[in-house]
Amino acid sequence: MRQLPLISRRVAAAAVSVVLLGGVAACGPEDSDSKGAGGGSDAPRKGGTLTILNSQPQSDFDPARLYTSGGGNIPGLVFRTLTTRNREDGAAGAKVVPDLATDTGKPSKNATVWTYTLKDGLTYEDGRKITTADIKYGIERSFAAELSGGAPYLRDWLIGGDTYQGPYKDKKGLDSIETPDEKTIVFHLRKPEGDFPFVATQTQFAPVPRDKDKGTAYENHPISSGPYKVVKNVGDGERMTLERNPHWSEKTDAERHAYPDRVEVKAGLDSAVINQRLSTGSGADAAAVTTDTNLGPAELAQVSGDKELAGRVGTGHFGYTNYLAFNPKVKPFDNPKVRQAISHAINRTSVVNAAGGSSLAEPATTFLPEREFFGHTPYDHFPAGATGDPAKARKLLAEAGYEDGLTITLTHSTVKDFATSPEVATAVQEGLKKAGITVKLQGLEDNDYSEKTKSVKDAPGFFLSAWGADWPAGGPFLAPIYDGRQIVRDGSNYNHAQLDDKAVNAEIDAINKLTDLKSAAKRWGALDKKIGERALSVPLFHPVYKRLYGKDVKNIVISDWTGVLDVSQVAVR
Repeated sequence: MRQLPLISRRVAAAAVSVVLLGGVAACGPEDSDSKGAGGGSDAPRKGGTLTILNSQPQSDFDPARLYTSGGGNIPGLVFRTLTTRNREDGAAGAKVVPDLATDTGKPSKNATVWTYTLKDGLTYEDGRKITTADIKYGIERSFAAELSGGAPYLRDWLIGGDTYQGPYKDKKGLDSIETPDEKTIVFHLRKPEGDFPFVATQTQFAPVPRDKDKGTAYENHPISSGPYKVVKNVGDGERMTLERNPHWSEKTDAERHAYPDRVEVKAGLDSAVINQRLSTGSGADAAAVTTDTNLGPAELAQVSGDKELAGRVGTGHFGYTNYLAFNPKVKPFDNPKVRQAISHAINRTSVVNAAGGSSLAEPATTFLPEREFFGHTPYDHFPAGATGDPAKARKLLAEAGYEDGLTITLTHSTVKDFATSPEVATAVQEGLKKAGITVKLQGLEDNDYSEKTKSVKDAPGFFLSAWGADWPAGGPFLAPIYDGRQIVRDGSNYNHAQLDDKAVNAEIDAINKLTDLKSAAKRWGALDKKIGERALSVPLFHPVYKRLYGKDVKNIVISDWTGVLDVSQVAVR
C-alpha cells in the first residue's frame, strides 16, 4: 500500500484514513456483537439517511484518480469493480471475492494471463448494459496524465503499460487488454502476478462508458455501477449527496446491502468537531459515521468512562507499520552494528505511549503486521524487551568503534500524527539516550519531510516512517520497501535502505508467481524474517483504529482489509 499521507492523520486517517490497527476488528466493547451494535438486535432495515462526517474531502471522485478505495469506503457505494473485498468483520474481510465478475479470475499456468467473465444483468444508473469494453476503457483512461493519482500497478504489470498514455492521446488502446466479447476480458501481464485478483478490486477496474467520459469533469457526475449515484458534488468532495441507483440489483451484488435511501457526505471538518458531533448525536448526527477520524487518547479516555459511548466505538485493524528507517548510504548507519545497537536500545513502551497508548498502538518487532494473510512470522532478531536493552546496545556500539557513545540525528515531521510525530521522535530520543546514543531531532514541515525522506540523493540516515499495504498480502508490504528494482532515483523512493539484493529480488519474483495465497503468505513471512536480520529498519508499532459512530447506526462491519467501518453495510434507524 503506500506511505499514507494523512491516515495516521488518515492511520490517524488511511493510516488514519486507514489508521487504527489492532486485534480482530470489532465494534464497540470487545464482547459486543458487531452486526447489532448501535441498533439493538433487530434486523437492519432499508430507509433513512446516513451522514458521513469526515476531515478529508472525498476529492477527485473519478475511478481513474482514486487510490484503491480512496477516503474510506465511499467510492465503493458508486463504483463496482471486477473483484472486491469480502464485507465481513476481521480477518474474514481480508479475502478477495467476485464483484462484477463471476469469480476472482482464471490465471494461466504462470499467472501472466488473467481471464474474467462478467455476471448477467449488470447495468449502469441509466439502465444500459455494462460490458467488458467499458471496463477496458475505464482502465485505459487511468493512464492519461490528466487523470493521474490512482494506483500505479497496471503501468508496471500490463504489457505496454509503461509507455501507454491513455485513450485521449492513443485511440488504439492497450493490446494487452482483450475483450473478445461483451462479457469476457483478458489481461496479458509482462510478468507473473498471483495477486492480480487483489488489484482488480481497485477503482481503475470500474466500468466507464466512453460516450459519458468528460475527462477531468467526469468526477462531477461519474456514471454509477453501484447501489448509489452521485446527485451532488460540491467543493471537490466536501459536500456530496448520493441517492439510490434504481437500476442496481442486489441479485448481482452479494457484497453491498445499500440500506439507507440517501447518503450525505460532509467533509473538511475538524476532527474534534466530528467526534463531538458523533458523541452528542443530535438530529442527523444520530445516524452519522466517520471513515477517516479516530479518537485521540484524551477522547478515548473520556469515552471509555461512559458506557453508552463505549458501546459505540468501532475498533479496526489495517495492514500498517510505523518504523525507524535507516539509510545505510549515510554514516554511521552503513555499519550494521550501529543499526543493531539502535534496534536493541529502543524503548517500545515509551513509543507506544507517545502514539496514544496501548489502546491505539501495538508494539511491533516484525515488519509485516500480525495477520496470517500477510504471512506474519514471529521474530525478534534484536530483543529490546519492553523498555530497551541499553547494555547490549553499548556492547555493540563498542564493537563498532564507538566506546564513548554516539551522536546521531533523527528526522521527523512536525505534523502531529502517529507515524512521524514529534512525540514519537522524542520517545525514541529518550530511549536511546540510556544506551549512550545522543539523538538530535530534526523536525521538517510535512511537504519538506516527505520530499526529503523519499529522495535517493538527499534522504537522511535515520528517520521516522510508516507503510501500509494496498491489499492484504505480503507483496505490497515488502516489495516497495525492499525490491531493488523499485528504487526510484528521480522521484518518490520508498526503498529507504536502497537495498538491491539479487536473492531478495529473485524471491519476490518467485512468490509473485504463486496463485495459492496461503503458500505465498508463508513465503512472504519467511522473506520478512530474512530481511529483518539485516537491521535495515526498526519496527515500532502497528496502529489501532478507534472510531465513534452515531447512536442510530447499526450493522457495523469492520474488516482487516481497510480497518474502517464499511458504509456499504450500515443501516440507520
